[in-house]
Amino acid sequence: MKLTIWGAAKQVTGSVFLLELEDDFRVLIDCGMDMGKGQSTDALYPGSAFPFDASTINLVILTHAHLDHSGRIPNLLREGFEGKIICTSPTKELSELLLLDSANINRRKIKYFQKKRSRNPGYKPDFNPDEIYLEKDVNKSLELFLTLPFNKRTKVKKDLLLTLIPTGHLLGAANVLLEVFEGGKSKKIMFSGDVGRSNYPLLPDPQQPEQVDFLVCETTYGNRLHQSKVETEEELRNAIQKTCVDMAGKLIIPAFSIGRTQAIIYTLNKLFSKGNMPSVKIYADSPLARKSNKVYERNTTFLNEEAKDFKDEKGALFYLDNLEYIDDLKESIMISKSNESCIIISSSGMLEGGRIQNHIKENLGNARCTILMVGFSAEGTFGHRLVNSGANVVMGKRTVPVMAKVEHTDAFSGHGDQNDLLQFVEAQSPEELKKVILVHGEPGSMEDFKGLLENKGYQNIHIPEKGEIFEL
Repeated sequence: MKLTIWGAAKQVTGSVFLLELEDDFRVLIDCGMDMGKGQSTDALYPGSAFPFDASTINLVILTHAHLDHSGRIPNLLREGFEGKIICTSPTKELSELLLLDSANINRRKIKYFQKKRSRNPGYKPDFNPDEIYLEKDVNKSLELFLTLPFNKRTKVKKDLLLTLIPTGHLLGAANVLLEVFEGGKSKKIMFSGDVGRSNYPLLPDPQQPEQVDFLVCETTYGNRLHQSKVETEEELRNAIQKTCVDMAGKLIIPAFSIGRTQAIIYTLNKLFSKGNMPSVKIYADSPLARKSNKVYERNTTFLNEEAKDFKDEKGALFYLDNLEYIDDLKESIMISKSNESCIIISSSGMLEGGRIQNHIKENLGNARCTILMVGFSAEGTFGHRLVNSGANVVMGKRTVPVMAKVEHTDAFSGHGDQNDLLQFVEAQSPEELKKVILVHGEPGSMEDFKGLLENKGYQNIHIPEKGEIFEL
């Protein structure tokens, strides 16, 4: 069989891996959107969103719902894909929310472009028209989803077996284990997806996988360690105290609507439920997050025991007296402009689109504001520029002074850190593991993690270029 790395090569976004079996059966593991800027699409032909013929793909397997793993599925259908899309049931539910939201953003982009074009015929879009899809495309793709439970060894066809293994990170997220029978031999290949972390809010710890022959492993935090669970709650408590209480200011938390926002609100619920925190108004400014909450509440069997016990005791995971969900855009804008001491949680986490952009724009010059970045921001995104900005940051075509305090923490990152990734790999015997392929990480993180694995006795470790092919 042959594996081609079509995404997440030396970058933390855009996971797309093409596995071709000897009988020409083609499996796509993840079909992610490139969330960075300025990345080449390497399209197969003009008007295509892919470097391969989508009509030749027989099957798609999703590790989880985040757009950098699922975001180009509607494009795949538009270019001729007719197979099934396999994932867990929570992944299907969350993918539906994210893909429809993405389609809605696309519709607004088109409307804005048409308005500009009517005034200036030479105006060029700031998006790739080949990757634009709308709600009708999403709805067609949802008809092809097929859900499987965790840990069920499923026969895809006579020479291909599939098992989805729980890995934390996000509700329903999985490692993908494929068993391929070729030439009278069995070969096992594991795709990590995004490895979760131990003791993460809401989610169980990642399950240790079985022995495989080939391992494709993400390396987002391959050279870094996270804070502990206790430090996660304490860090959030300190940020609230310093900004909202001591300065009577605003704490703005950019967070992805699905996954990160639930972890933050759940942690806030636990903190305020203890009764030793001053009452501070909390605004969850993301209609998508509210919809996502319902998916989590419906799928409590996928949560950890602490979360289940908390829900049994309190009745809900994501609702507390001082929390208000904002649906109306006008109300969102008013909150951005107000001088009220409060906590604002809004998407997106990398500051690329969404209501968070207005909150940031209105408060960059506010010295009583703290912008707490709680996750990874890919290079080329505004979130990455802001974290590394210093006194000024470029917004669009303007350079804007930064008076607000910008802090970064990985305390709420759903990605496993170096120890979690090492634990994932060390479930494999160095003597039996034939090849390790490192993806979904920045070059420095990949190199450091590769060196660590080599010191542990692992060999044949590769950091691929985009489009690199491996014979397995």
